[in-house]
Amino acid sequence: MIRGWLVAMVLGIVCGLLAWHATIGAMPRALMALAVRRVASAGGINRMTHAPIVTAKSRAIVRPSPDLLYSSCPYDVGVGPVLIDVLPIDAPYWSLSVFDTLTNTAFVRNNQQTKGQPLRVALIRKGQVVPKGYYPVMPAGTRGVALIRVLIDRNAPIDAIDRGRRQSNCRVAN
Repeated sequence: MIRGWLVAMVLGIVCGLLAWHATIGAMPRALMALAVRRVASAGGINRMTHAPIVTAKSRAIVRPSPDLLYSSCPYDVGVGPVLIDVLPIDAPYWSLSVFDTLTNTAFVRNNQQTKGQPLRVALIRKGQVVPKGYYPVMPAGTRGVALIRVLIDRNAPIDAIDRGRRQSNCRVAN
């Protein structure tokens, strides 16, 4: 009798651990697939979308900061290298972050690191050619999101900052 309960308990624990492990393994891919779909609904895949200034109703994926302007590019390197160009933005701080299929950060640079120079990044898969002048980044998987965040000064006009960030783009290499 005790042996039967012990076997059932061990089997239950093993099944629980397997289910937990499968969930932990699948969750990052599922979350990024959802994020790519939501972000792409605003402008498509491999295209930069510039979100309006954050309001209390802004909730596409996570709670955004009202002190930042956001531009995003849901990418798919399965169709070819994706080129991201960010021109210097006249703002106190800006950054480009690339998140891969597993939600890991594959690349990050900010305006302090670029020192006023344009940032040119090529998201690639193994075997794809990096165009001249682009920094190669090989994210895990084929899909993810590139995100530009720009810090704004609420006491100053944001028109110039907004125009600067709207010059950023992403596209599939020709």
